[in-house]
Amino acid sequence: MKYNNITKASFISRPNRFIAEVDIDGKKETVHVKNTGRCKELLIPGCEVWLNEPGTEGRKTKYDLVAVRKENGILFNIDSQAPNKVVGEWLKKRDYDKVVPEYRYGDSRIDFYMEKNSGAVEPEKFLMEVKGCTLEIDGVGYFPDAPTQRGVKHIRELIKAREEGFKAVLAFVIQMDGVTEVRPNVDTHPEFGVAMREAEAAGVEIWFLPCHVEPDELVITK
Repeated sequence: MKYNNITKASFISRPNRFIAEVDIDGKKETVHVKNTGRCKELLIPGCEVWLNEPGTEGRKTKYDLVAVRKENGILFNIDSQAPNKVVGEWLKKRDYDKVVPEYRYGDSRIDFYMEKNSGAVEPEKFLMEVKGCTLEIDGVGYFPDAPTQRGVKHIRELIKAREEGFKAVLAFVIQMDGVTEVRPNVDTHPEFGVAMREAEAAGVEIWFLPCHVEPDELVITK
């Protein structure tokens, strides 16, 4: 996926989880942060950030903050909407007969329903929940960076789907270069780690989707 109208800036502060103050060529600007996670290890005063100008009428802020460069030089995409978009593009290039986003299952909307051999009496049916990983520690990705009861609920739904005959997938989009594995962040949310282990034991597949990041682009590499 690509962004248009990308602008470089310097991060100043984050008054709340929805907005940030940045410096664009000496001018202070309030921007929308497209990630409600903590991102404390990324959004450090003075760090390089990248902004997208969507051009939507009626917005309170002109820009969205979509990427940040960490002190180690690695560029992170922190747009929480990007993982679903990039996975949607990726799935269309694979051998599924049907790809349906935002699929209603149980009490949740699962990110993707996929189907193979649609003409068969019993086609292969898949449910995939997508999580974006923006937390890196010593070359390893961790999720979540803040407690997520919603994430635990989705894992429980995948376990139920697996029991009902679906092929169920929990996919982590790794929104940075150089990381190929994501572990549950049990220090932040122990319950998520428990749910993830139960999902693996139930036959839910765990996929790690490494990406290449540019200021204006996020691409799944394998």
